[in-house]
Amino acid sequence: MVAHRSAPGAAPREGRLQRVDAFLAVTSRREVRRYADRPIEPEVERRILEAGRVSGSSKNRQPWRFVVVDQPQTRERAAQAVWNGANVRGAALVVAVVVGGKGPVTFDAGRAAQNMLLAAWDAGVGACPNGISDPDAMREVLGLAEDERFAIVLSFGYPARPIDPESRSPEEWLARADRRPLEELVERR
Repeated sequence: MVAHRSAPGAAPREGRLQRVDAFLAVTSRREVRRYADRPIEPEVERRILEAGRVSGSSKNRQPWRFVVVDQPQTRERAAQAVWNGANVRGAALVVAVVVGGKGPVTFDAGRAAQNMLLAAWDAGVGACPNGISDPDAMREVLGLAEDERFAIVLSFGYPARPIDPESRSPEEWLARADRRPLEELVERR
């Protein structure tokens, strides 16, 4: 994604943020389950993980840690513990979001996961959250402490079929989304 300024070619004025089209990233992002056979560059991986690290959390507790599943045997065991193992087996990067503590930790984990998904999309990397079919096996795979639990396992990779977010406007992406209409979801009182 390209950052945009209010006036084309103009430098941002002091005290103002440079405009970023986050709405385009949100509306164009789709789950990617088939990945190209290409590694993710270390600096891109770091940006994805940093996006999770800097996510907001209740009372700044930061109740998460991120387990990168990169050993072949561990990855295969993780693939067997999710609903669609091909997502994990074919990914260039697999990250489990692990949480501990009390309070809205699963909400905070969701915020971290969404940040990572959007940071990946911004770098041209597709991703997919993976549901866990065998929670006990996944606990063992991740080596969780008694007071920890996994929130989600994310698989990342460059899409096997290229996707250009800027090929459509946010409004065009919205029109193509397979989602219930906004009018069915919003209620005012």
